Amino acid sequence: MNLKALQEKVSLHGKRVSQYRLYTPEEKEILTMTVKLNEEVGELCNDILSILRLQRRAKLEKFDKRNVYQEFADVILTTLQLASAAKVDIERAVMDKIKKIEERTALEEKRAKKTDKS
Repeated sequence: MNLKALQEKVSLHGKRVSQYRLYTPEEKEILTMTVKLNEEVGELCNDILSILRLQRRAKLEKFDKRNVYQEFADVILTTLQLASAAKVDIERAVMDKIKKIEERTALEEKRAKKTDKS
């Protein structure tokens, strides 16, 4: 099967039937911010690859290491914007996650001590 035939097959014979619907401006904003966050993460990943010299030569020649700071900031700021759009209390979310990590770490340390004593 060629790509054109495959494209026609997955489009349900030319009928565009989408199961995804955005009804409110809030839903559109959440989707937009989610896509934007992915873009920013991609840009950060490109900079990390450049720092590690894993990019092609043309990209490495244009790379400015100082931009990585901006890319980290872009990811953080866009994440905060997405949290606002989704009505997520980001402070609570971060504190809950830190607590979960601390509990897991304590449990792992406790298990490691038991193993060391055995």
